[in-house]
Amino acid sequence: MVDPETKGRKGVAPPMTWRTRLSILAAGCVTDATCRADGTINRRLLDFLDPHVPPSAAPRKGVATRDLDLGAGAAVPLRARLFYPCPGSDKPVPVVVFFHGGGFAYLSAASRAYDVACRRIARYAGAAVLSVDYRRSPEHRFPAAYDDGVAALRFLDDPKNHPLAADDDAIPPLDVGRCFVAGDSAGANIAHHVARRYALASATFATLRLAGLIAIQPFFGGEERTPAELRLVGAPIVSVPRTDWLWRAFLPAGADRTHEAAHVASPAGHAGIDSPSFPPTTVVIGGYDPLQDWQRRYCETLRGKGKAVRVLDYPDAIHAFYIFPEFAESRELMLRIKEIVAGAGEQ
Repeated sequence: MVDPETKGRKGVAPPMTWRTRLSILAAGCVTDATCRADGTINRRLLDFLDPHVPPSAAPRKGVATRDLDLGAGAAVPLRARLFYPCPGSDKPVPVVVFFHGGGFAYLSAASRAYDVACRRIARYAGAAVLSVDYRRSPEHRFPAAYDDGVAALRFLDDPKNHPLAADDDAIPPLDVGRCFVAGDSAGANIAHHVARRYALASATFATLRLAGLIAIQPFFGGEERTPAELRLVGAPIVSVPRTDWLWRAFLPAGADRTHEAAHVASPAGHAGIDSPSFPPTTVVIGGYDPLQDWQRRYCETLRGKGKAVRVLDYPDAIHAFYIFPEFAESRELMLRIKEIVAGAGEQ
């Protein structure tokens, strides 16, 4: 029997293998099983269900990894995982500062999906990728993740951290003059707000310069329900009940989704976008992503401020498609990221 409410509605997902479907189902089950009704997360259960992948000094598919302490001596500890192509050379490589997805609340730089994704970015782009283990909500609400993102840029800008390890010749020199901020979903939201803060304070950075922002299906929102959110009920990964819970867990107590963190059209959220130091932006949008209308509004907001925006549209892509290498669009995006990073050296 055909449900009259869904008759004529576009399907909520493209064809995919049973293995991918199981992976997506498992991800949703992890989120739902650890999310408590009182607004907290069962971290003990989450750590069991999302075991961390250890760093590897031995290259895997041409990329080695090392965990770094970015907040040594600081009041707030901050860790990150550095991915770097091997074998190393004396030629400086560009840096991509990456923020993982997970609705501000889930996953980490050491989660298997993001260990693999960042390794692929480093390999394709020939760049170092610094994946930041920012503080997660609801234990750490706005603006903690943004503060951690800026702290990662400050770490790279500090000359005493170059080279990162005098006893490790395998790590190539980092060209922080060719630095990108990137992320997916909530991580892309963080990358945007970190770019805003950088733009407001660019004169205080000694050597680091942002060459670009790569926002992969950024997580933005508002109080109304968009056509895509209504049309794609039941889509993989993202659902309105989940995003509602995640915004409540991240935003300041009492704030709604008109807050600058969520709503790109908020007047308070325009600070920094007007600056000449706000970097050229690439926005990745998927046709099966319920968040796509918010992502297109984000592009309109940037263009309205006279900013350079490149949109990569993947009509058959689900939210977080790029972490599944079996999707053809996943490899295609890696090639586009390679072009973007290589283009910074030609400017």
